[in-house]
Amino acid sequence: MMKKLLMPLLCVGAISAHAQNSSIIDSMDKTADPCVNFYQYACGGWIKNNPLPADRARYGTFDQLQERNREILKAALEKVSADDRKRSAEDKKIGDFYAACMDEEAINKAGMKPVQGWLLRIDALKDNTDLGALVSELTLHGVGVFFDYGSTQDFKDASKVIAGVDQGGMGLPSKEDYFKTDEHSKMIREKYVSHISKMLALSGVEKSKSETQAKAILAFETALAEKALTPVERREPKNVYHLKTVSELQSLSPFMNWQRFMDQMGTPATKEINVAVVDFMKNLNSQISNSSLDELKAYLRFRTLSEASDLLSKEFEEENFDFYGRTLQGQKKMRPRWWRCIAKTDTLLGENLGKAFVSAAFSGDSKERTINLIANLRKAYEKDFEKDVPWMGSETKKQAGIKLAAIAEKIGYPEKWRDYSKLVIKRGDFFGNSVRGETFEIQRQLAKIGKPVDKKEWGMTPPTVNAYYDPQMNNINFPAGILQPPFYDKNRDDPLNYGGIGMVIGHEITHGFDDQGRQFDKDGNMRDWWTAKDSKEFDARAQCLVDEYGSFVVIQDKKSGDVKLNGKLTLGENTADNGGIRISWNALRDHTNALKGKEIDGLSPAKRFFLGYGQIWCGVQSEDSMRLQANTNPHSLPEFRVNGAVRNMPEFAEAFSCKAGQPMAPANRCRVW
Repeated sequence: MMKKLLMPLLCVGAISAHAQNSSIIDSMDKTADPCVNFYQYACGGWIKNNPLPADRARYGTFDQLQERNREILKAALEKVSADDRKRSAEDKKIGDFYAACMDEEAINKAGMKPVQGWLLRIDALKDNTDLGALVSELTLHGVGVFFDYGSTQDFKDASKVIAGVDQGGMGLPSKEDYFKTDEHSKMIREKYVSHISKMLALSGVEKSKSETQAKAILAFETALAEKALTPVERREPKNVYHLKTVSELQSLSPFMNWQRFMDQMGTPATKEINVAVVDFMKNLNSQISNSSLDELKAYLRFRTLSEASDLLSKEFEEENFDFYGRTLQGQKKMRPRWWRCIAKTDTLLGENLGKAFVSAAFSGDSKERTINLIANLRKAYEKDFEKDVPWMGSETKKQAGIKLAAIAEKIGYPEKWRDYSKLVIKRGDFFGNSVRGETFEIQRQLAKIGKPVDKKEWGMTPPTVNAYYDPQMNNINFPAGILQPPFYDKNRDDPLNYGGIGMVIGHEITHGFDDQGRQFDKDGNMRDWWTAKDSKEFDARAQCLVDEYGSFVVIQDKKSGDVKLNGKLTLGENTADNGGIRISWNALRDHTNALKGKEIDGLSPAKRFFLGYGQIWCGVQSEDSMRLQANTNPHSLPEFRVNGAVRNMPEFAEAFSCKAGQPMAPANRCRVW
């Protein structure tokens, strides 16, 4: 919940300065007015030349970089997947895992046999009192039923790792999907029931029975969703923090023996647990008590098949994709097998795989240059707090400065690589490898409980095209995968680099001071370090962003109603976008001479900065994917990330000579930082 991830972005290849500028020009639509729709002006050419691929729900410049990174990983994995005795232990592990994943013939031949043991265990349930042992077995192997369970940092004492239980076990993207009454939402639920029925039928359940069971499963999940929190509600940290003793959890949800469950999961001895959503756990107990044994068996069977579908034969994988890919996101076909196998290897053996990527794509002085750029962004933030935030009082400014100074930075790859030596990987056993990998990671996470927090641990693997700020660690994290063109390239001029990676850095730092991050102090503890007056001032400025972004129309739909951005759901990311681009601009202005440089192809340094920002978001997307993102994702869609941020900067209007009142130069601008 508390890791704020910057949405994947990015582009391809180290190219010359002239070629770079040609690429910028080619991506533009010069017929568009930048003061009316800057996103179209910056990305119109790119959009025209890049139709949505059939195996994508969305495709943009970040996907192009991801493809480049994937090609590097593919070459590395194909090399080490050959059964060569000379391979190192690490190469053998990732090579054999990848080879097993790529063996479609063996996977299809196995059919559903790999999960047959679990299904027989489900069928053998005699009454509800036997649920605990089965739930722990499924959970330990990566099958999520009824709820989520794991370890988490204590919100009020970030030095402690504690156990945590949270809402879960529902197959639709969010709570609202179970209750909205528009035609599109009704259609999604109808297709979800059809999907459940088909999955059950594939496993041997008679069609007439599978249809009845599918309706009962939707009803059960809908009942669970009634007491679940919405994505917006989950953005408030206090809403998902309720420290309880194990005995208190037992009292509020006694459908199983929780201490026995935790012991069976291998949880270290502990007396406390964070029950994120208390009402959900109470309601879960009621729904299980009121459900027949056959209904619970059907639910458990479907959840097992759904969670394991990408490990089973083709018909299961395709049926799961048909609903979650085609129906929910408008993706016409699955990505190639090699792509999916690289993603799986990265998920379960990411730091072993990451070594190969770092060696190929993140060498030389890449890390040092990034450190220097971050230093300039920090200086710009210090100045912003001191001089450019008149609404904040001196005491809060002092605390903000202390927190800023304490933000740690992790760049490229971990100082200490993860040890996978105890994870057993067998050539030719894709299902077993994947389940053992899931169990290995679950046990690794649970083993943290009661131990000091490891602040050097990474939450992303090195090849990842992403970045994040962690409020409880109070650190910013930039994997090697994102420190590539077009975000950062040592051959590019400063305006482009500051518009790209500079903005990303500023974005992540700003997360420390958005509506969520500001509730945590320099040590990562949830603590109110604001004066009451300054909190009200912040809330007023944040509300401006809520209202502004909440007015942006994503899809015009007369039948089901227009789809708009959710200004509250996207507030944190919008705050970070607006703060990130402003601080990066200030750093460029104060710590380089770039803004005094010459025009290139008619583009001033200021225009190149804003184009550098706009073009990292160029992309195309299916309407279904846009709808899903608007309803469930805390990030605004690319067009609104770009236009929403630049329209709030007077420097943009000045650079492009926009007249007051034009869409990109509104009379009333929003600004938090």
